[in-house]
Amino acid sequence: MNLPIVIIGSGFASYQLIKTIRRTNTECDIHVFTCDEGHDYNKPDLSHVFSKQQHPEDLITLSSSDFSEQYNVILHSNTWVESINPEQQSITANGEKYAYDKLVLATGSHTFVPPFHGDGCEDILTLNSLKEFSAIQQKILDAKNILVVGGGLIGTELAMDLATTGKMITLVEPNTHLLANMVPDFISLPLEKACKEKGIIVNLSDCVQAVNKQEQGYRVTTSNGHSYYVDCVISAAGLKPNTQLAIEANLTVNRGVVVDSKLQTSANNIYALGDCAEIEGKVMAYLQPILLSANALAKTLLGTDTALALPNMMVKVKTPNYPVQLAGNTSTDIERWSVDIDTQGLCAKAYDVNNLLTGFVVTNERVKNAFPLFRELNTTN
Repeated sequence: MNLPIVIIGSGFASYQLIKTIRRTNTECDIHVFTCDEGHDYNKPDLSHVFSKQQHPEDLITLSSSDFSEQYNVILHSNTWVESINPEQQSITANGEKYAYDKLVLATGSHTFVPPFHGDGCEDILTLNSLKEFSAIQQKILDAKNILVVGGGLIGTELAMDLATTGKMITLVEPNTHLLANMVPDFISLPLEKACKEKGIIVNLSDCVQAVNKQEQGYRVTTSNGHSYYVDCVISAAGLKPNTQLAIEANLTVNRGVVVDSKLQTSANNIYALGDCAEIEGKVMAYLQPILLSANALAKTLLGTDTALALPNMMVKVKTPNYPVQLAGNTSTDIERWSVDIDTQGLCAKAYDVNNLLTGFVVTNERVKNAFPLFRELNTTN
């Protein structure tokens, strides 16, 4: 009897891998273990659920039972995987042992909540899954004043979405500008302006120090001495890969679960992809690298070893009031910028020491130039 492919996790990476496998092989045994219901949904849509007045069920593209039937998988929903035994090639879940031929870690990530002081920290909300959306939806709907921790990609998108619903939003970011890990300040300044035009209080170069309960809400204080009274606090301070299972199984873990070019971990027949995987020293929690990883890993799992090749990739910032698209390297070792600004928006090209195009950022109406620039970027690199 052939042992199955076992996948831990039911997020985008896991389900994209299954869909890719099934395009080639419809019969091999696949078991999926997930601690939630296992519905198929598009996680990036969570950034806009409040302005669209959506409910959790609106995001589900395929129920867990329908997914299991359509893709011929055995789905172990609401099941906790307790341990991995690489030597015996087995996992233990809910006290039972399951053997595998190949094991895939698609355990995803969780929202990082900084270690603040105060008795209100345990009430800080996060929005990184359908399950979390279900848990916090009513609290967000009832709130009038909300503080968002983190002015990166997710925090900025979420703040603007909530502001669109008429709520008073305060955005606290420790860096000097929004999207600091993605773009230079001159590009994010118009985004900051767009946020303020939506009524968002943008508090830069500052950190939340404490969250304390009040009779009707929370008092949030910052390192620069600001104090805000809000109905709830949402952390969007970044994502941390879920690596605990890998650590306990003595797999090599750095920021994420370290994998080689074939997405294999330090243990034979154990692979990782998606938000939990560290590829070439980076954790890339974006759709395109996950799609490419799923395509390569599906071939490897089915018997054809395939190395992952990562080209330049495009990132879209889903802020309707100030749309932004970028690709390539836009944050480190930039020799010079070529910037063109007009009434239609901004087009900024980044060049390296050899005067080669290394990345670009386009905004507003200029986003229509993204794909021509993307082709140019891939030609020069």
